[in-house]
Amino acid sequence: MVRIAFILLTHKDPQGVVEQARRLTSTGDFVAIHFDKRAPRAMYQQLRDALEDHPNVVFAPRRLKCGWGEWSLVAASLEALRAAEAAFPQATHFYMLSGDCMPIKSAEFARNFLDGEDCDYIESFDFFKSDWIKTGFKEERLIYRHWFNERTQKWLFYTSFAIQKRLGLTRRIPEDLQVRIGSQWWCLRRRTVETILELVRQRPEITRFFATTWIPDETFFQTLVAHVVPRTQIRTRTLTFLIFTDYGMPVTFYNDHYDLLLRQNYLFARKISPEALDLRARLGALWQAEGQDFAITAEGRKLFDFLVGRGRIGRRFAPRFWETDGSLGAGRKLTIVVAKKWHVAKRLTERLRALTDIPAVDYLFNEQEANLPDTGGIANTLAKRERHRKALIKLLFDQFESDRLVLCADPSALSLITDLVNDRARVGVLFLDCDFDEAYLRGHMARVGLVSETAPEALIARLLPIVKRDLEYEAERLRDSDFPLFASVSAGASADENAAAIARILDLPEPLARELAETPYLFAD
Repeated sequence: MVRIAFILLTHKDPQGVVEQARRLTSTGDFVAIHFDKRAPRAMYQQLRDALEDHPNVVFAPRRLKCGWGEWSLVAASLEALRAAEAAFPQATHFYMLSGDCMPIKSAEFARNFLDGEDCDYIESFDFFKSDWIKTGFKEERLIYRHWFNERTQKWLFYTSFAIQKRLGLTRRIPEDLQVRIGSQWWCLRRRTVETILELVRQRPEITRFFATTWIPDETFFQTLVAHVVPRTQIRTRTLTFLIFTDYGMPVTFYNDHYDLLLRQNYLFARKISPEALDLRARLGALWQAEGQDFAITAEGRKLFDFLVGRGRIGRRFAPRFWETDGSLGAGRKLTIVVAKKWHVAKRLTERLRALTDIPAVDYLFNEQEANLPDTGGIANTLAKRERHRKALIKLLFDQFESDRLVLCADPSALSLITDLVNDRARVGVLFLDCDFDEAYLRGHMARVGLVSETAPEALIARLLPIVKRDLEYEAERLRDSDFPLFASVSAGASADENAAAIARILDLPEPLARELAETPYLFAD
């Protein structure tokens, strides 16, 4: 009889994880949980308190800080997989899930499906010959060493790569491994898992190699399964239904997708919107249903491609994504760092990226390069960003897979700031109150084209006090806006005052807020 051990990788929403674990185990299956160490300890403790004594739930013995594209995701999967393999000898299959996944079939259907064929379900395409990788790095993922996170340590990531490439510091792929690639969402038989774990124990050089590849969660298990399992016993597909847009973003499912999801030839779906409460309730109940028939049509991806294609030629059945609900999302926290001196704000966001896991971008509505992730060209012009600003910010939340985001804005953009503050999301404004000496004012006038290099000194002297008053007026308007969550930081304030302001706006512990407040040369020109 099939019994499934679900390998659950999560990083947020502990109550949702508790509900997910109880739902999956209610039919006699098992769950092994890895909860990201980047999440607050209190969240993890909430999980432990709720599920510690559950006989069909086990926790990964070691929590790791996970980052997109890093080995940490594979290491976390191995931690949970080892725990499940040891704790649940009755488990016949091991199924990888995330906290955003929900069943789209009943447990009864899933067991019958897995019992119908003795095989492993994992996407496993030839790394070099297939077109699984559409753009960007390919061979470079493997032959160079990647120690840094491309999203949070972009400069280090690309500088390290450039140095290795310039010096020819390539390496060989293990000769007996044919590297394969595919989705990280798989379902493997017990003997496959046991063989892989034994292979990893016997050959540590394999993990050493993959540990410094880029995005190893798309290659590690995919390669090792093909190494230890006959090709005839591998079905090169995932049992989790997911769709990616042309921009590499996963499509999110909502309440009106219930019937569509049930018709797909998959057992689970990703990503289910946290706001789709009705869909979540119906899918949760579905897992425990008995005797239910499913009419499989499997048209989901084709329907999505069709509707997207019609949108491109001006005919579509629904609004474009930026024309739908304009809210950023009630459960999200956006912080706007406002500073006239852009280098001051960018020093703070750079320090924030170094000390915390909070995604932070710079002046995305003012500068082309603003520490943005790859958005597939959707934000390639400043005019387009401004026109669809909330859609862009929502996209960044999804791209970073985070409910928190920090961005920078100029105090002249008061209408933009006000629009964001009035959103259903929790929006805070941190104002970096800068002083403007004559040297800065002269440079500012030149940058905005108010004066040329050959402007007479008498003209500049007349303009200096006017420009200074304008900048001070921008600051006054910002303070007078009476935003609900507003604080200011200035060079003249004490470290305690600045740290308190940062802690309140960014929801940070006082020691960390103090480190940010004491950023070296924060207000220096």
